[in-house]
Formats: sequence, C-alpha cells, structure tokens
Amino acid sequence: MSRIGKIAVHIPAGVKVALEGNTVKVEGPKGKVSASFASCVAISMEDNLIHVKPLNDDRFANAMHGTTRAIINNMVKGVSEGFTKSLEITGVGFKAILKGKELDLKLGQSHPILYPIPEGITVKVTDETKLEISGADKRMVGQVASDIKRFKPVEPYKGKGVHIVGEYVLRKEGKKTA
Repeated sequence: MSRIGKIAVHIPAGVKVALEGNTVKVEGPKGKVSASFASCVAISMEDNLIHVKPLNDDRFANAMHGTTRAIINNMVKGVSEGFTKSLEITGVGFKAILKGKELDLKLGQSHPILYPIPEGITVKVTDETKLEISGADKRMVGQVASDIKRFKPVEPYKGKGVHIVGEYVLRKEGKKTA
C-alpha cells in the first residue's frame, strides 16, 4: 500500500468537490478541474476529507492508489492556490510578446513563432524576456512551459535559449586554441 495514498486530502473552505463514480470534479476560486481515474481505486468523501483506497491487491491498483491521491491533491491545491512556472529567455534579440491569446516568440529563427495559449492558462510577459505561466491544472501549466521551452532549448556553450527559472543548465567550455 502506498504511504502517500493513505493520507487523506483536506478540502479547504471555498472549494467544491463532486464525485461521480471515479470522476472527480473540483471547483474553486482559481478555476475548475476534472479528472477520471482507473476503476481499481475507490474514491470516497466524508466531511472535508477525500479518501482513496485500492479495491484489490494487484500491482496496478497499488500503483494507482498513490497516483490518484496525488492528482486529487494537486487538483484541490490548483483551484485554491494555483500553480505557476517562470521561464526566462536568454539571447541577443530573443523576446516574447503577448498578442491577445497568442504568444509571439522571436527566438532567432527566420519567422516568428506564434503559440496559442490554451484555455485556463494565463501568461504574463515582463521585460520581454521573462514569462510567468499560471493556471489551476498543474499538468497543463507544466505542459505549456515545456512546449515553449521546446521551441529553443538552451544551448550549452553560450546559454542562449528558453529555460525554466531554477533549472540547472550544463555549460560546456569553448574550444581551446593552441
């Protein structure tokens, strides 16, 4: 049995949770999130706590026990507090401009890159080189950050490109002359 799965998820004030079989819908001040889970776990709610239990002792049910509880916890945390990821663009002439629901990225290519921002995600651009991605769904915030980073990953010699703030970037030494 999972140690994480045994811990009950606390529902804070202002957050509404609806259970429909193995589908959980969470609504709060930051937005709405819903997810469906495997039928090998039982999800129950009593008072302000959500409990997750495996229905049998097979390996998949034990794996989904902790995973389901962690995802539900992230859903509750997302609609009450929200999740954010910060990106930084490094390089001469590299910048980002917000145009309505699209992000215009100039990353050293012959054409601008237009990235449509998904529903439920907000992007703030400061100094044209710093991006802050926020939303209620942790997976979606991480996916958007990953998609933007994938357009121009950091190169190891000069450090030009898009990177997540706090991420370690391996830098290589340049070629030496005799």
